[in-house]
Amino acid sequence: MAILCLDASLARCGAALVEGGAVLAEAEADGGQGQAAAIALFAARVRDASSGGAPAAIAATIGPGGFTGIRAALSLAHGLAAGFGVPLVAVTTAEALALPRLGAAPVAVLIDSRRGHRFVQVFDAVGGLPLPRGPARAVAAEAVASAIPPGAVTVGDAPEVSLAALPRARDLAPVAAARLAGRLPPLAPLPLYLDAPAALPASGLRPAPVP
Repeated sequence: MAILCLDASLARCGAALVEGGAVLAEAEADGGQGQAAAIALFAARVRDASSGGAPAAIAATIGPGGFTGIRAALSLAHGLAAGFGVPLVAVTTAEALALPRLGAAPVAVLIDSRRGHRFVQVFDAVGGLPLPRGPARAVAAEAVASAIPPGAVTVGDAPEVSLAALPRARDLAPVAAARLAGRLPPLAPLPLYLDAPAALPASGLRPAPVP
């Protein structure tokens, strides 16, 4: 089952086509700017390089992460899924970061909000998949260490080391496949924002969003 994976949630943007654990094609680049434009280009490169038929599913990161990148990747994913007539599978940024680091001990994933706090989520390894102990939550930067349960480990020796990690599009595929098979709970393919919006329209400019 070939899965086309899209990620632009943090400071790396990429696309990958993965089938049965093998990466058939991949395109990615680091850098915090330009994800909105680059994600469509990378997806096209991957499709051209694979020269195959329609993927069996589209996977995309839903956050937490940068507003523009998440929206760009998700919008493209919705369009591709509708065009190919295949499922769209949501994967959180934390799941994509946790997957390649799973081991005997729990993994604590930290994502810098760049607004004075961290997004924290702890995962256990179950069947080679990241199983969350609880939902992702925002924690003040100075209180990160106390928010990680005893026995959990991070990418490095201290919680801050994990802030340097970036997800890769290829790591969405195993999580997406497990979600399609019912081995992980389903997630709505909608942006996962843990922060309140930084900017709000002036009152009366436009109606409030429909819930």
